[in-house]
Amino acid sequence: MSEGPAMAAREELIRIEGLRKNFETGEATIEVLKGVDLTLCRGDRVAIVGQSGVGKSTLLHILGTLDHPTAGSVRFRGEEVFSRSSAELAQLRNRFLGFVFQFHHLLPEFSALENVMMPGLLQSIEADEMRDRAARVLGEVGLSHRLGHAVGKLSGGERQRVAVARALVLEPAVVLADEPTGNLDPSTGEQVAELLFEMNRRQGTTLVVVTHSARMADKLGRTLVMVDGRLVAGEHGPSLL
Repeated sequence: MSEGPAMAAREELIRIEGLRKNFETGEATIEVLKGVDLTLCRGDRVAIVGQSGVGKSTLLHILGTLDHPTAGSVRFRGEEVFSRSSAELAQLRNRFLGFVFQFHHLLPEFSALENVMMPGLLQSIEADEMRDRAARVLGEVGLSHRLGHAVGKLSGGERQRVAVARALVLEPAVVLADEPTGNLDPSTGEQVAELLFEMNRRQGTTLVVVTHSARMADKLGRTLVMVDGRLVAGEHGPSLL
């Protein structure tokens, strides 16, 4: 019997167990993550909330293999992530993970189209194919008329939509977003959020979003609160946002 949509949607992608992260200041050791456990399946939509400085972004960076944990296990589709070489981690990031940050980290001297093509070019995908893919996804985010514009000349909302397009262009299994609407006006923020939700609905992409927006957290559905270096399930309240 073929696997139905409901079963496919519960495919386990990431499992974190006992995750710890310390930072050395020279005079003291600061424990930021103190034993985080988390399982993410295909199609999950998760909001991570909590007070500033409790380690939400640190957790996201480790999930995205941009930083290494001090201790604990991170498995992607059953395989330990941090047993891989730096080159293998870079390949994992590029093929399976998409990133959307509060600050878009685009290359300002390159066009919107070139910025969105970049992940595929790094994978040695043919330039013509990536040009077509990038143009299509930029059209989906409403920027067909801005393909050739240098991103340094775009508005803040347009830049963030380029960043979303770059994150989506290779149809990653997981998108990690750190305050993706934090620097946007409410209307543009709603548009960017809806783009992420549409990708989740259409492609079954897993979304993990660090946010201070109660509205965004409500839309994501599953909310995890970071308290004292650990994740707990619960409602987000004013004291945590």
